[in-house]
Amino acid sequence: MSVITLVVDDLNRSFEFYNQVFNWPNKGLQGHREDDTQVAFFSPLGGVKIALWPRESFNRQLETNSVHSPCMGTTMQSLNVESEAAVEALFDRAMHAFAESIKPPHWQPWHCYGAYFKDPDGHLWEITFNPSKA
Repeated sequence: MSVITLVVDDLNRSFEFYNQVFNWPNKGLQGHREDDTQVAFFSPLGGVKIALWPRESFNRQLETNSVHSPCMGTTMQSLNVESEAAVEALFDRAMHAFAESIKPPHWQPWHCYGAYFKDPDGHLWEITFNPSKA
């Protein structure tokens, strides 16, 4: 896998959110809205990138009116971090950037420390620390 694409309603808002919360390397907004090439890429995972693509461009290119159809699956992005403190710091940054809290930092039944939130477009994120991998 080389790119995970998140379809977003407002590219500028989502770019600012991801930049503020994760602070991953990026080159800003690229391309042009008029020809559906405007996108933002973040490079958090070595070779795998996170792309933000405007919903209106996505719909035009896929010739659909909505990505919220019953045939679309639900996914969750998970990010493993190095400590409980890192989970809490990232969750706090997300809350300050207006993420929706799903479940604040807590010990999970599988002995990891984690939290869940949704970004402004409803994409579900898990932030977790696994002490057995520390």
